[in-house]
Amino acid sequence: MRRLISQLLRFGVVGGVGFVIDVGLFNLLSATVLHPGQLHEGPLIAKTISTTVAIVANWIGNRFWTFREHRGRRVWREGLQFGVVSVGGLLIGLGCLWVSRYALGFDNVVADNVAGNVVGLALGTVFRFWLYRVWVFAPHSPVEAAEDAVHEADAVHEADAAHEADAVAAGSAADPADDPADPAAPAAAASAPFSPAAASSPDASPARRRAGRVRRSDAASAPAAVAPRRD
Repeated sequence: MRRLISQLLRFGVVGGVGFVIDVGLFNLLSATVLHPGQLHEGPLIAKTISTTVAIVANWIGNRFWTFREHRGRRVWREGLQFGVVSVGGLLIGLGCLWVSRYALGFDNVVADNVAGNVVGLALGTVFRFWLYRVWVFAPHSPVEAAEDAVHEADAVHEADAAHEADAVAAGSAADPADDPADPAAPAAAASAPFSPAAASSPDASPARRRAGRVRRSDAASAPAAVAPRRD
């Protein structure tokens, strides 16, 4: 229930942005290039254009925010489904506008906005939210979930491998003892003051760790000093 309420709130915010785009562009086009005095079908064309632009904005908002937990990797299929549902909502709004203007004879701007941007938008919103939730952004099937998990695991593995390679490269560049082009580097590492803690540190370079192992091995194999006897 909490998830449903959260989705409804986010859907409302995204829909509010789409509403501003839809209404603003509709009225702008209806008052200028698609004025009914110049083109008889102007309001219908204006509504089609404004709703299409709003649909694109809604798809971006719903995919990356409202239903981000359920968005799939098949962007083209998801986009096609979103488009089909959105066209259904568009037809609902156009139907309400057509009935108001051509069937009932309300041919003024206020009636157009009530029919298209109040009644039609409300019915279209309910229609779209329901199908977005149960079809377009529905929870993944077990097969799709498994495929997504494999893709995510591969991506994480590649990122870890790249990070490890960068760390090795950075360590080699920082420590001259790791530079194979410098013949004096191993000798310098071997002649450096020996510290068991530093040689066994995870941050020590490979050359220093090798020098530490050699020194520990030499110390272990050296004969123990014998104290002089007192007669």
